[in-house]
Amino acid sequence: MTQKIAIIVSKGGLDEIYPSFILANGARQSGMDATLFFTFYGLDAITDAKVDKLHVNMTGNASSPIPTVIAGLPGMERVAAGMMQKQMKGLDIPGPREFLEILHDSGVKIYACLLAMDMFGVEKSDLIDQVEAVITVGDFYDVAAGGQVLFT
Repeated sequence: MTQKIAIIVSKGGLDEIYPSFILANGARQSGMDATLFFTFYGLDAITDAKVDKLHVNMTGNASSPIPTVIAGLPGMERVAAGMMQKQMKGLDIPGPREFLEILHDSGVKIYACLLAMDMFGVEKSDLIDQVEAVITVGDFYDVAAGGQVLFT
């Protein structure tokens, strides 16, 4: 049985980060070691100024019940995010910042990708406190060695 999981979080939409968070949380509850590695737009979820303002990308989402012509209107991403946050609150699911605190406190290791940070001009000081370190892809492979890797 897998005793270790490393999840690569490459997208930063509200609807895109929760599967990673839920998988990491489930791994910890099952006694597994869990790591979250945030890269590219996934960095938004651990950037202090952005984590509370994540949106839901409605345009181009084949599963969206809202037609693309409407989904592309200004403000629709915020409306969709508000609807999702309301549903999550009703299910007692914490917001992204609180969820990351819970994950960190449960032992999930949270890392940011150095290359993505350099590309987007993000500094370590821009990240939430729960980020353990900024690491390279090679470092991530070392951290993930012996476990299962998921890309979300």
